[in-house]
Amino acid sequence: MNKKNSVFIATSLDGYIAAKNGGLDWLNSIPNLDHDDMGYIAFNKEIDALVMGRKTFVTVLGFDVDWPYDKPVFVLSNSLKEIPASLKEKAFLVNGTLTEILTQIHKKGFYRLYIDGGTTITNFLNEDLIDEMIITTIPILLGGGAPLFSELPNELKFELIGTKTYLNQIVQSHYIRKR
Repeated sequence: MNKKNSVFIATSLDGYIAAKNGGLDWLNSIPNLDHDDMGYIAFNKEIDALVMGRKTFVTVLGFDVDWPYDKPVFVLSNSLKEIPASLKEKAFLVNGTLTEILTQIHKKGFYRLYIDGGTTITNFLNEDLIDEMIITTIPILLGGGAPLFSELPNELKFELIGTKTYLNQIVQSHYIRKR
């Protein structure tokens, strides 16, 4: 089975994935009357499972919606002790090095992974474990917050393989890792 670690995330024009207060309201700053999923459903069909950090997991738990994922979610955490009972068969705690974690997940039959959360994405990039990035840029300047990227130990080259425009304002760029 082909292994692939993919990112699908939105960012502001100035590169933030959350506002200074951690808020995500800005993601809905462009009216989306037709509820366009902007490629998420097609992307979701191509993955086997999600890998996210504890902060992202807690953020998702705080949304006033039913559990939004139909695939297994692996939560990276050294501090979280258990998954809420309502998610026992949907979300799983994992810890160790990223290589150990990926080995655990692959042994369970999940090879095409959606990597989510700023710190988690950065950690995967630090170890050159991201194969594909789909970055959706919302035309807003947040002026600060949680950045998508931080300093990396090495330069990583990606190749643009496509762009799409949604709602006449939102640009989505699809990159693959050049190795």
